[in-house]
Amino acid sequence: MTMLQQIHRGRRHNPPRLLIYGTEGIGKSTTAAAAPRPIFIPTEDGLDQIECASFPLATRLADVDAALRTLIQEKHDFETVVIDSADWLERLVWDALCEQYGVNSIEKVDGGYAKGYTHALTHWRKLLGDLNTLRNQRGMCVIVLAHAKVEKFEDPEFSAYDRYSPRLHKHVTALLTEWADAVLFATRKIITKTEDGGFGRERTIAAGLGKDGGERILRTVGSPACVAKNRYDLPAEIPLSWPALMKALVASPMSASGAVPARGNESATNNSKE
Repeated sequence: MTMLQQIHRGRRHNPPRLLIYGTEGIGKSTTAAAAPRPIFIPTEDGLDQIECASFPLATRLADVDAALRTLIQEKHDFETVVIDSADWLERLVWDALCEQYGVNSIEKVDGGYAKGYTHALTHWRKLLGDLNTLRNQRGMCVIVLAHAKVEKFEDPEFSAYDRYSPRLHKHVTALLTEWADAVLFATRKIITKTEDGGFGRERTIAAGLGKDGGERILRTVGSPACVAKNRYDLPAEIPLSWPALMKALVASPMSASGAVPARGNESATNNSKE
């Protein structure tokens, strides 16, 4: 077959690769557990209250590699793989490098000078390669969960400002953001208002919009407030639940929904755990 005969025309309807990050307890894992036939690869302890299938808690990078190889090579009926979470997985990557180089800190790997973070990217690329294999060869949806942090962003055009981003080293965040089809920030709707703080001062307080401290939502478009993106032309804001996310994908003109059936129910939005 010639190269011209291998040209693909039109859109590819592959399962999505999602990076969902947010604060502790917002409902990331519960949302992922409502995906079609999910299997979790846990790198942190926190699935006890969630009904889901999972491998044993990974305490070494080799455990994660073994779980991925099992899903790639062995027969199973899982349709979604969930890494929970990327920031704890990053610690396993660092531990593996420290063991390899006989040091006790990622800063000291291969003589230091930030070489450890560069070596870590090699492990991450292998992990993402295995996840791509599950997506492309086994037809699995891929979900990577992460916690959020507030970082100072040095904007070259404006003054520096704070924003939410995944709690990962900046090089890993860049790699995952480029790889993912959608980077979604899980948060709550809030409003701020100013009130009298006494002694001629004012203070700003925040209040949640909706019940339970504020409606839980996914932000799908990047802004000065958070890192986010999507390749599906999704609405800038959707409810934090798997059915709501799938509904938005189905309605999208760039839809990949044919590859991922919706599952679960809307109650996951309000009963979410971490």
